[in-house]
Amino acid sequence: MLCVLALIAASFATLDLKWAQFFSLDAAARMGRFLGELLEPNLAPAFLGKLAAASLETLAMSALGTLIAAALGLLLALPASRTHREDRALWRQPTRLVLNVLRSIPELVWAALLLISAGLGPFAGTMALGMHTTGVLGRLFAEAIENAPPGPAFALRAQGVAEGRVFLYATLPQLLPQLLSYTLYRWENNIRAAAVLGVVGAGGLGQMLSFHMGLFQMRETSSILIAMISLVALVDLLSYVMRRALSR
Repeated sequence: MLCVLALIAASFATLDLKWAQFFSLDAAARMGRFLGELLEPNLAPAFLGKLAAASLETLAMSALGTLIAAALGLLLALPASRTHREDRALWRQPTRLVLNVLRSIPELVWAALLLISAGLGPFAGTMALGMHTTGVLGRLFAEAIENAPPGPAFALRAQGVAEGRVFLYATLPQLLPQLLSYTLYRWENNIRAAAVLGVVGAGGLGQMLSFHMGLFQMRETSSILIAMISLVALVDLLSYVMRRALSR
Protein backbone atom coordinates (compact mmCIF):
# COMPACT_ATOMS: atom_id res chain seq x y z
CA MET A 1 0.00 0.00 0.00
CA LEU A 2 2.87 2.37 0.75
CA CYS A 3 4.31 1.70 -2.72
CA VAL A 4 0.92 2.40 -4.32
CA LEU A 5 0.54 5.67 -2.41
CA ALA A 6 4.08 6.68 -3.38
CA LEU A 7 3.29 5.95 -7.03
CA ILE A 8 0.12 8.06 -6.86
CA ALA A 9 2.04 10.94 -5.28
CA ALA A 10 4.74 10.67 -7.95
CA SER A 11 2.05 10.72 -10.66
CA PHE A 12 0.62 13.99 -9.36
CA ALA A 13 4.13 15.44 -9.18
CA THR A 14 5.16 14.51 -12.73
CA LEU A 15 1.97 15.11 -14.75
CA ASP A 16 2.00 18.91 -14.41
CA LEU A 17 -1.72 19.11 -13.67
CA LYS A 18 -2.87 22.72 -14.05
CA TRP A 19 -5.79 22.71 -11.65
CA ALA A 20 -5.85 26.48 -11.19
CA GLN A 21 -6.14 27.06 -14.94
CA PHE A 22 -8.73 24.32 -15.29
CA PHE A 23 -11.03 25.78 -12.61
CA SER A 24 -10.49 29.42 -13.60
CA LEU A 25 -13.37 31.72 -14.57
CA ASP A 26 -11.98 32.12 -18.08
CA ALA A 27 -11.94 28.35 -18.62
CA ALA A 28 -15.49 28.05 -17.26
CA ALA A 29 -16.71 30.82 -19.56
CA ARG A 30 -15.13 29.24 -22.64
CA MET A 31 -16.52 25.82 -21.73
CA GLY A 32 -19.96 27.29 -21.12
CA ARG A 33 -19.90 29.02 -24.51
CA PHE A 34 -18.88 25.76 -26.20
CA LEU A 35 -21.62 23.77 -24.45
CA GLY A 36 -24.15 26.45 -25.34
CA GLU A 37 -23.34 26.00 -29.03
CA LEU A 38 -23.95 22.25 -28.68
CA LEU A 39 -27.46 22.75 -27.29
CA GLU A 40 -28.86 23.49 -30.74
CA PRO A 41 -28.49 20.27 -32.77
CA ASN A 42 -29.12 20.27 -36.50
CA LEU A 43 -32.46 18.52 -37.06
CA ALA A 44 -32.79 19.15 -40.80
CA PRO A 45 -34.27 16.08 -42.55
CA ALA A 46 -31.46 15.92 -45.11
CA PHE A 47 -28.78 15.92 -42.41
CA LEU A 48 -30.69 13.42 -40.24
CA GLY A 49 -30.84 11.07 -43.22
CA LYS A 50 -27.05 11.16 -43.54
CA LEU A 51 -26.76 10.71 -39.79
CA ALA A 52 -28.98 7.62 -39.82
CA ALA A 53 -26.92 6.04 -42.61
CA ALA A 54 -23.68 6.73 -40.72
CA SER A 55 -25.17 5.29 -37.52
CA LEU A 56 -26.12 2.08 -39.30
CA GLU A 57 -22.64 1.92 -40.79
CA THR A 58 -21.07 2.29 -37.34
CA LEU A 59 -23.37 -0.38 -35.93
CA ALA A 60 -22.55 -2.74 -38.80
CA MET A 61 -18.80 -2.15 -38.37
CA SER A 62 -18.93 -3.00 -34.67
CA ALA A 63 -21.16 -6.05 -35.11
CA LEU A 64 -19.20 -7.57 -37.99
CA GLY A 65 -15.84 -6.77 -36.40
CA THR A 66 -16.94 -8.44 -33.16
CA LEU A 67 -18.29 -11.49 -35.01
CA ILE A 68 -15.02 -11.93 -36.90
CA ALA A 69 -13.06 -11.50 -33.66
CA ALA A 70 -15.20 -14.06 -31.80
CA ALA A 71 -14.64 -16.68 -34.50
CA LEU A 72 -10.90 -16.06 -34.84
CA GLY A 73 -10.47 -15.65 -31.09
CA LEU A 74 -12.02 -19.07 -30.42
CA LEU A 75 -9.81 -20.68 -33.08
CA LEU A 76 -6.69 -19.14 -31.53
CA ALA A 77 -7.83 -19.85 -27.97
CA LEU A 78 -7.68 -23.60 -28.51
CA PRO A 79 -3.92 -23.81 -29.20
CA ALA A 80 -3.34 -21.01 -26.66
CA SER A 81 -4.75 -23.04 -23.76
CA ARG A 82 -3.76 -26.17 -21.84
CA THR A 83 -6.90 -28.26 -21.60
CA HIS A 84 -5.61 -30.84 -19.08
CA ARG A 85 -2.48 -31.71 -17.12
CA GLU A 86 -1.14 -34.17 -19.69
CA ASP A 87 -1.63 -31.71 -22.54
CA ARG A 88 1.83 -30.68 -23.80
CA ALA A 89 0.36 -27.47 -25.35
CA LEU A 90 3.29 -26.97 -27.72
CA TRP A 91 1.61 -24.01 -29.41
CA ARG A 92 0.49 -22.31 -26.21
CA GLN A 93 3.24 -19.71 -25.87
CA PRO A 94 3.60 -18.87 -29.61
CA THR A 95 -0.17 -18.43 -29.95
CA ARG A 96 -0.37 -16.27 -26.83
CA LEU A 97 2.42 -14.13 -28.25
CA VAL A 98 0.31 -13.61 -31.39
CA LEU A 99 -2.69 -12.67 -29.24
CA ASN A 100 -0.54 -10.23 -27.25
CA VAL A 101 0.60 -8.53 -30.45
CA LEU A 102 -2.95 -8.28 -31.82
CA ARG A 103 -4.38 -6.62 -28.72
CA SER A 104 -1.34 -4.48 -27.95
CA ILE A 105 -1.77 -2.50 -31.19
CA PRO A 106 -4.67 0.00 -30.75
CA GLU A 107 -7.61 0.04 -33.15
CA LEU A 108 -6.55 3.43 -34.51
CA VAL A 109 -3.15 2.06 -35.51
CA TRP A 110 -4.70 -1.02 -37.11
CA ALA A 111 -7.08 1.26 -39.03
CA ALA A 112 -4.24 3.50 -40.20
CA LEU A 113 -2.29 0.47 -41.44
CA LEU A 114 -5.29 -1.10 -43.17
CA LEU A 115 -6.30 2.19 -44.80
CA ILE A 116 -3.07 2.01 -46.79
CA SER A 117 -4.12 -1.25 -48.43
CA ALA A 118 -7.92 -1.10 -48.28
CA GLY A 119 -8.46 2.62 -48.76
CA LEU A 120 -10.93 4.89 -47.00
CA GLY A 121 -14.21 3.45 -45.84
CA PRO A 122 -15.78 1.07 -43.33
CA PHE A 123 -13.90 -2.04 -44.52
CA ALA A 124 -10.64 -0.90 -42.93
CA GLY A 125 -12.46 0.06 -39.73
CA THR A 126 -14.21 -3.30 -39.52
CA MET A 127 -10.97 -5.21 -40.00
CA ALA A 128 -9.19 -2.99 -37.47
CA LEU A 129 -11.84 -3.80 -34.87
CA GLY A 130 -11.61 -7.47 -35.75
CA MET A 131 -7.81 -7.59 -35.44
CA HIS A 132 -7.65 -5.87 -32.05
CA THR A 133 -10.67 -7.65 -30.59
CA THR A 134 -9.34 -11.03 -31.74
CA GLY A 135 -6.39 -10.54 -29.41
CA VAL A 136 -8.66 -9.57 -26.52
CA LEU A 137 -11.27 -12.31 -26.96
CA GLY A 138 -8.65 -14.94 -27.79
CA ARG A 139 -6.92 -14.36 -24.45
CA LEU A 140 -10.21 -14.31 -22.52
CA PHE A 141 -11.44 -17.46 -24.26
CA ALA A 142 -8.14 -19.26 -23.58
CA GLU A 143 -8.33 -18.41 -19.87
CA ALA A 144 -11.94 -19.62 -19.76
CA ILE A 145 -11.00 -22.93 -21.43
CA GLU A 146 -8.17 -23.53 -18.97
CA ASN A 147 -10.41 -22.76 -15.98
CA ALA A 148 -13.32 -24.93 -17.13
CA PRO A 149 -14.42 -27.71 -14.73
CA PRO A 150 -12.40 -30.76 -15.82
CA GLY A 151 -14.85 -33.48 -14.77
CA PRO A 152 -16.95 -33.92 -17.94
CA ALA A 153 -13.91 -33.69 -20.22
CA PHE A 154 -12.00 -36.23 -18.11
CA ALA A 155 -14.93 -38.67 -18.30
CA LEU A 156 -14.97 -38.50 -22.10
CA ARG A 157 -11.18 -38.85 -22.37
CA ALA A 158 -11.35 -41.95 -20.17
CA GLN A 159 -13.66 -43.46 -22.79
CA GLY A 160 -11.14 -42.75 -25.56
CA VAL A 161 -13.04 -39.84 -27.15
CA ALA A 162 -10.94 -37.61 -29.42
CA GLU A 163 -9.93 -34.16 -28.16
CA GLY A 164 -12.05 -32.31 -30.71
CA ARG A 165 -15.22 -34.11 -29.63
CA VAL A 166 -14.28 -33.64 -25.97
CA PHE A 167 -14.19 -29.88 -26.52
CA LEU A 168 -17.48 -29.83 -28.44
CA TYR A 169 -19.47 -32.03 -26.07
CA ALA A 170 -17.89 -31.36 -22.65
CA THR A 171 -15.97 -28.07 -22.51
CA LEU A 172 -17.85 -25.79 -24.91
CA PRO A 173 -21.36 -26.34 -23.43
CA GLN A 174 -20.06 -25.30 -20.00
CA LEU A 175 -18.28 -22.22 -21.35
CA LEU A 176 -20.82 -21.00 -23.89
CA PRO A 177 -22.63 -18.51 -21.59
CA GLN A 178 -19.29 -17.07 -20.45
CA LEU A 179 -17.96 -16.81 -24.02
CA LEU A 180 -21.13 -15.08 -25.16
CA SER A 181 -20.92 -12.68 -22.24
CA TYR A 182 -17.34 -11.75 -23.18
CA THR A 183 -18.38 -11.27 -26.79
CA LEU A 184 -21.31 -9.02 -25.90
CA TYR A 185 -19.12 -6.93 -23.64
CA ARG A 186 -16.58 -6.43 -26.41
CA TRP A 187 -19.41 -5.50 -28.79
CA GLU A 188 -20.31 -2.66 -26.43
CA ASN A 189 -16.70 -1.50 -26.47
CA ASN A 190 -16.46 -1.81 -30.24
CA ILE A 191 -19.44 0.50 -30.73
CA ARG A 192 -17.44 3.25 -29.07
CA ALA A 193 -14.26 2.27 -30.89
CA ALA A 194 -16.06 2.21 -34.26
CA ALA A 195 -17.24 5.77 -33.67
CA VAL A 196 -13.66 6.85 -33.00
CA LEU A 197 -12.17 4.97 -35.96
CA GLY A 198 -14.02 7.20 -38.37
CA VAL A 199 -11.70 10.02 -37.35
CA VAL A 200 -8.94 8.44 -39.46
CA GLY A 201 -11.31 7.93 -42.40
CA ALA A 202 -12.71 4.52 -41.54
CA GLY A 203 -16.34 5.53 -42.12
CA GLY A 204 -19.35 5.84 -39.87
CA LEU A 205 -20.17 8.49 -37.31
CA GLY A 206 -16.54 9.15 -36.50
CA GLN A 207 -15.81 10.32 -40.01
CA MET A 208 -18.75 12.73 -39.87
CA LEU A 209 -17.64 13.93 -36.43
CA SER A 210 -14.10 14.63 -37.63
CA PHE A 211 -15.37 16.52 -40.68
CA HIS A 212 -17.88 18.78 -38.90
CA MET A 213 -15.69 19.45 -35.87
CA GLY A 214 -12.85 20.40 -38.20
CA LEU A 215 -15.14 23.03 -39.72
CA PHE A 216 -16.38 24.12 -36.24
CA GLN A 217 -19.97 23.27 -37.22
CA MET A 218 -21.25 22.81 -33.69
CA ARG A 219 -24.90 22.16 -34.56
CA GLU A 220 -23.97 19.20 -36.74
CA THR A 221 -21.44 18.05 -34.13
CA SER A 222 -24.17 18.11 -31.49
CA SER A 223 -26.44 15.89 -33.60
CA ILE A 224 -23.61 13.42 -34.20
CA LEU A 225 -22.82 13.22 -30.48
CA ILE A 226 -26.48 12.58 -29.69
CA ALA A 227 -26.50 9.78 -32.28
CA MET A 228 -23.38 8.25 -30.70
CA ILE A 229 -24.89 8.36 -27.22
CA SER A 230 -28.14 6.84 -28.47
CA LEU A 231 -26.31 4.08 -30.31
CA VAL A 232 -24.24 3.15 -27.27
CA ALA A 233 -27.34 3.16 -25.07
CA LEU A 234 -29.17 0.92 -27.54
CA VAL A 235 -26.33 -1.61 -27.67
CA ASP A 236 -26.01 -1.56 -23.87
CA LEU A 237 -29.73 -2.31 -23.59
CA LEU A 238 -29.57 -5.15 -26.11
CA SER A 239 -26.54 -6.61 -24.36
CA TYR A 240 -28.27 -6.40 -20.98
CA VAL A 241 -31.37 -8.19 -22.31
CA MET A 242 -29.28 -10.93 -23.91
CA ARG A 243 -27.23 -11.43 -20.75
CA ARG A 244 -30.38 -11.72 -18.66
CA ALA A 245 -31.70 -14.32 -21.10
CA LEU A 246 -28.44 -16.30 -20.88
CA SER A 247 -28.42 -16.26 -17.08
CA ARG A 248 -31.83 -17.92 -16.79
